[in-house]
Amino acid sequence: MIKKAAVSNLRLMLITDRNLRKRQFLDTIRQALKGGVTTVQLREKGLATQELYSLACELRKITSDFKANLIINDRVDIALAVEADGVHLGWQSLPFPVVRRLVGSERLIGVSTHNRQEALQAQSCGADYITFGPVFDTPSKAGLLKPVGVEEIQKLKKEINIPLVAVGGINERNVEAVLDGGADGIAVISSIMQADKPEDAARCLCNKIVTLKCPKILT
Repeated sequence: MIKKAAVSNLRLMLITDRNLRKRQFLDTIRQALKGGVTTVQLREKGLATQELYSLACELRKITSDFKANLIINDRVDIALAVEADGVHLGWQSLPFPVVRRLVGSERLIGVSTHNRQEALQAQSCGADYITFGPVFDTPSKAGLLKPVGVEEIQKLKKEINIPLVAVGGINERNVEAVLDGGADGIAVISSIMQADKPEDAARCLCNKIVTLKCPKILT
């Protein structure tokens, strides 16, 4: 099944931010995929619809070459237009039942969560996975959200049965603690987007996931 294959690719997610990259945007993504990224979430706020669509089309081609997921942040229309593998929702997105009706049962729907209540609510709605965080301090959430810490991952994993992708301040120095805490996968932005060598940065994270035998999210 399409969804089953897509779920298995959530172990290493790159969330894009074109303002952070040190190399050409598409080259950064391509190098990250070569290094082991298995899901790319297109999250480029501020782009006009036509620009976002064009970028999504390019990423669909690249991710398909690597048999990786393409997830579109918030924009259900763009996800459908480029035949992405799924859409990722936040608290300002369309209601979950509406999105499910639009995208169907075979596309992933992920939900950003920041505490136990949000995570359980996302699961009850029928989310295919959640991102949970920020786990650590991160510039993108500075002053907005308090880090949840690894301990909250451990607690939450006892209550949910959908994949938990940890996000927020994760890098090669702390990824082991996150995976040991029970996260099914990790999502990063600056660790790869800001790297001088995105392929090497992605490979470092990927190798740690493999070495630590990251919990299988596909059973």
